[in-house]
Amino acid sequence: MISEVAVLTHTSKVLEDNPLKDPYVRNVIVYLPPSYAASSKHYPVVYLIAGFTGFGAMNMNLSAFSENIQQRLDRLIKTKKIKEMIVVMPDCFTKYGGSQYVNSTATGRYENYMVNEIVPFIDSKLRTIKKPASRCIIGKSSGGYGAMWLAMRHPDVFGLMATHSGDSAFEYCYMKDFPQFITGIQNYGSGHKAVANFIKQQINYDQPKPRDFHDIINIIAMSACYSPNPKRKEYNFDLPFNIETGEIIPEIWNKWLKFDPVRLVSKYKTNLRKLKMIYVDCGTKDEFNLQAGERIYCDKLRKNGIKCIQKEFNAGHMSIQYRYDVSFPYISKHFSYK
Repeated sequence: MISEVAVLTHTSKVLEDNPLKDPYVRNVIVYLPPSYAASSKHYPVVYLIAGFTGFGAMNMNLSAFSENIQQRLDRLIKTKKIKEMIVVMPDCFTKYGGSQYVNSTATGRYENYMVNEIVPFIDSKLRTIKKPASRCIIGKSSGGYGAMWLAMRHPDVFGLMATHSGDSAFEYCYMKDFPQFITGIQNYGSGHKAVANFIKQQINYDQPKPRDFHDIINIIAMSACYSPNPKRKEYNFDLPFNIETGEIIPEIWNKWLKFDPVRLVSKYKTNLRKLKMIYVDCGTKDEFNLQAGERIYCDKLRKNGIKCIQKEFNAGHMSIQYRYDVSFPYISKHFSYK
């Protein structure tokens, strides 16, 4: 028996009117374990969500010296490190590079898309175990953030959560990029027109991209997710700082902080206690300082009487898919298979 990767096409009503005019018909990549085709069994489901500038199909990329997700899962199942499970890889990419899996008037309702559309869609198409204790949400980086966000707000949907280097402690992971943004955006004009010019000139397939492209597009995307403003004439979000001086604008920055996982533990502690498993890990050399967020988040969980599995490893932020070798066995161990 061999595993299969299926491509399911989903037409979204939630995203049909999204403000960026991104596609609302999207492919959902699904890993079906080796016994799926020949059995009538029902399986638990992992929702593997992508990081910033990523989408589900990228998990299938082939590389000379590393495994794609199908190869990794096949090996983990064959060596009995994990039991068989379905793994779903949706597409939540946006024009700005990502959605953070939140509802935003600047990008679209991606939280609703995941919870109200994708999960029921998968349950209707595949032999899944339709209960929270048999569903896990997992991701890396912005996908790790999305896992934290969706699990703590929807424990009635996702009963397990795993986050790898997820965005948290926003003052550490985002603020350091604000000065680079201000310097780089000046190449496109002055003031808010410069941001509008960057969006018009650089968000396309033209290559090569400028060296500071990621610094700029990352802040644009996060602003669109955390501080949308459909009334702004130049673009549809607010930056959390003065675009010329860099001074933090408290009322906008505070909107960002309302999405920060380390600041939401107390608010969602009742929901977090419902989760069967919380797995958190991060490299000690993370280039976005996310090890600070990981430590603060786990500390706050424990102070609120919430158990978590906390892991650190000697590496940075990039190319750490090998950490799925650690998290997936924990998921497998804590899943309900009935």
